[in-house]
Amino acid sequence: MSLQFEFPVTLTTEKFITQLSHLIDVQLVSHEPSLKTYYDSFDWRLYSKGIICEFNHSKNDSSLSLRNLETNATIINRKLKQTPAFARQFDPGELRDILTPILEMRALLGVCTLNYGHYQVNIINKDEKTVLRLFIEDYDLFNNRVLLQQIKGYDTVAEHIITLLTDKLALSPINKPILLAALKQQHRKPKDYSSKLAINLAPDLRADIASKYIYSYLLKVIKDNEQGTIADTDSEFLHDFRVAVRRTRSGLSQLKGILPEETSAYYAEFFSWLGQITTPTRDLDVYLLHFDDYKASLPPPLREDLNPLHNFLLNKQRKTQQELAKKLRSAKYLSTLSEWEHYLKAHAPKFPAEANARLTIKQLADKRIWKIYNRVLQEGNAVSQLSEAEALHELRKTCKKLRYLMEFFQSLYPPHKIKQLIDHLKKLQDILGNFQDYQIQENHLKLFSEEMLANNVPATTFLAMGVVIQAIDTKKNEVRNNFEAAFADFQQLKNQTLFKALFANKGS
Repeated sequence: MSLQFEFPVTLTTEKFITQLSHLIDVQLVSHEPSLKTYYDSFDWRLYSKGIICEFNHSKNDSSLSLRNLETNATIINRKLKQTPAFARQFDPGELRDILTPILEMRALLGVCTLNYGHYQVNIINKDEKTVLRLFIEDYDLFNNRVLLQQIKGYDTVAEHIITLLTDKLALSPINKPILLAALKQQHRKPKDYSSKLAINLAPDLRADIASKYIYSYLLKVIKDNEQGTIADTDSEFLHDFRVAVRRTRSGLSQLKGILPEETSAYYAEFFSWLGQITTPTRDLDVYLLHFDDYKASLPPPLREDLNPLHNFLLNKQRKTQQELAKKLRSAKYLSTLSEWEHYLKAHAPKFPAEANARLTIKQLADKRIWKIYNRVLQEGNAVSQLSEAEALHELRKTCKKLRYLMEFFQSLYPPHKIKQLIDHLKKLQDILGNFQDYQIQENHLKLFSEEMLANNVPATTFLAMGVVIQAIDTKKNEVRNNFEAAFADFQQLKNQTLFKALFANKGS
């Protein structure tokens, strides 16, 4: 049974209350101007989970509601003066428990704000007792809405009022939040940003033209995340920015013989620079994101002794962030990125000189994926228990190149088959990536302890850091011991057969 209804276009709130009062006893309790702000993460994590986050604010009251996207039913409602930026900043309780695993490190951002008049009208019986509450939202740009709030002991009243609203006053049941209408007016759609690659390529498209589509897609991701990275809104802006940069670098290095050599070299150097200037801040973001895990790895008596490390990391992150923001406002960044954008928009030559540019994108994809896949097998099979960490590091980089190529071109292959191979590759990458991350964290924490010596940090903090480093080293060794099984799973015969069927002997 729907409890929310939309007014006809011609029906004002004043007329509605007047007409309703002719049918049943009503009492206007309040009328005040209000603001409704919808919140979500930049990548729509709440919406993707079927949740609408709505903050209503007026002079006398304010509250945050989570609603079911499909039914508009209230999941939880809490009185709040303002909406915190992060889930962890909410008071302990059900609201924080719901938001934390969905939002993780992402900030809550205002999606849109609407002005409306908020009316409360009570339905009263002959004894002047309130038997139902109506909450009316009066909008200038949208049809007005009314929400019914049932009162315990008067359940049948709602059914009677619903009949009056629909049959006598021509209101329509509605479950969709007004957010959808507001976004449509702004020429936006929910989930209009995602970090996942979704590039659709025609198999017979010329390779140089297709590569420009890929680079243009990645450029949009970079630009989408640029301001959030500069403002340090949350750590995922920089993460997505860096991934798009890395993917662009990988394309320029792996899809050779498509763009003019001088052009490729020029922009490869630029995107390499972008990778370098963003690394220090991202590394520190990761350490701060992992800080609670560091504390949890310690015996309870030592946990608070680690807090000076958090302060050290936070101060260091702020400094590197300021330096990064300055470089992302520099003439070098702005002008070169603009040049790249203009180059990508320019028409490709009718008769390109580069040999691979004249291949179809499917021919090139087969050729490059098959080559890098065989390199992964060669490097992986060369790793033994005696191999240095550098061998795993090189294999990790090769796996990343293969992953990017497969994601660039996944629209050219049967979806379930290419996804199956990507999923197996991801599992291997997780092992290699975790090994590399643990090694870097271990080394950096040792360097941080040396830097902190001059800061009058208590000796107990260094003791706690030593225990954390040991715990990380243990995890690193565990991951290293899991490599052999992970690589065996990746190169199993079923996967080799599928790789060969999809990519082998297809390119010249």
